[in-house]
Amino acid sequence: MRIAIVTESFLPNLNGVTTSVCRVLECLRDRGHEVIVIAPRPAPASWAGFPVHGVASVPVRQFPVGLPTGEVEALLARFAPDVVHVASPFVLGASALGAAARLGIASVAVYQTDMPSYLAQHCPGALGRGAATAAWRWVRRVHELADLTLAPSSAALAELEAHGIPRTRSWARGVDAAMFHPHWRTDAGTRALRRSLAPHGEVVVGYVGRLAPEKELHRFAALAGLPGLRVVLVGDGPGRADDAALLGAAGLDVVLLGRREGDDLARAYAALDVFVHTGTRETFGQTLQEAAATALPVVAPARGGPLDLVDHSRTGLLFDPEDPAAMRGAVAHLAGDRAKREAMGAAGRRRVEGRSWSTLTDELLRHYSTVLRAPAIVA
Repeated sequence: MRIAIVTESFLPNLNGVTTSVCRVLECLRDRGHEVIVIAPRPAPASWAGFPVHGVASVPVRQFPVGLPTGEVEALLARFAPDVVHVASPFVLGASALGAAARLGIASVAVYQTDMPSYLAQHCPGALGRGAATAAWRWVRRVHELADLTLAPSSAALAELEAHGIPRTRSWARGVDAAMFHPHWRTDAGTRALRRSLAPHGEVVVGYVGRLAPEKELHRFAALAGLPGLRVVLVGDGPGRADDAALLGAAGLDVVLLGRREGDDLARAYAALDVFVHTGTRETFGQTLQEAAATALPVVAPARGGPLDLVDHSRTGLLFDPEDPAAMRGAVAHLAGDRAKREAMGAAGRRRVEGRSWSTLTDELLRHYSTVLRAPAIVA
C-alpha cells in the first residue's frame, strides 16, 4: 500500500503525536509498505527508511506550525498514495485533508490534540469559551473532510460525537513494552540516578512529558509537606521556568531532569516509585502506558484518556480533579504502602503487555482498508 502521512508534529519535537507517527512508520516499514511523511520544518530528511518532506512553518510557543501552502497538494499529487493519514489535523493537516478530497484520495484523520480545551485554558473567561466554540467549529469542518476519524479513547470518541464529528471509530496507541520494562531497575545507571534522587530512601514521585500550562503541573503543589517524598519532572517545554518557580514557592522539593530519550528515558521511569499525571485535557496519555509498562502505579485525573488507561484501585488511582485534596490523598496513600505500589505496578504491566505497536498498526491498516472500500469524500 502507498501511504502519505501528514503530521502536525514530527522530529526533532517529541510529544505524543511524534511518538505515535514514528512507531507506526517503523511497523509500516516492517510490513513492506511504501510511505512518505510530510511535516513542518525543521524535520529530518528521512525516518525508518522513508523520505520526510519538510514544509514551511512558523514557530508558535516553541512549536513549529506547518503552513497550509500548495506544497502539500503538489507532494500528494506526485506521490499518488492509496490513502492519506493525517495526524492531529489542525492547520497543515486541514490543508492535507482538503487536498486529498480534491485529488480523490481516501483519507484517515487521527484526532489526538484537544485544541479547543487548550484555547479555553489559555484564554480565560468569556474569551476562552468563545475561542473553544470557534475551535470546535473548525475541528468539525476539518474532520468532515476525512473519510474516517480515529479517536484514541472512549472519552475522546464521545466528545467528537457530541460535537457532530461524522464517521468516527476508536484507535488507541501502542506501547513499547520491551523498551519500558521493570528490568531497568537493576541497571547501574538507574541505580545511580535513584541514589541521587533519593539519597535517604525517599519515595520518588514523577511526571514525564511536556512542561507546558496545559499539563497543569501546578497540581503538584498539593504534595508540599508530605514527608519522605521527592518529586521529579522529566521533560522540557515553555512552562519549565514558571512550573519550577511555582512549585518551589509552594515549598515542594522538586527535581527537573530535563528532556530524556531512549534508554535514558527508560531509566528515568524506572527510578520512580509512583507515576503522576496532572493534565485533564489528554485525549489519551501515552506516558501513562509507558509508566505502566515499567510496572509503576499511576495516579491520574478521572477525566479524558486516563479513564481508559488506569484501572482504579488495581493498576493505580484516579482522582477527582475538582477536589484540591484528592491528588494529595492518592499519592500519600501509595507513598505509604510499598506492597500496594508493587501490586498495582505488576497489574499495570500485565495490562499493557499486549498493546504492541505492531498490533495497533495492524488495526490501523484495517481502518485504511475500510476507507479504500468506501466512496471518497468530495471537497
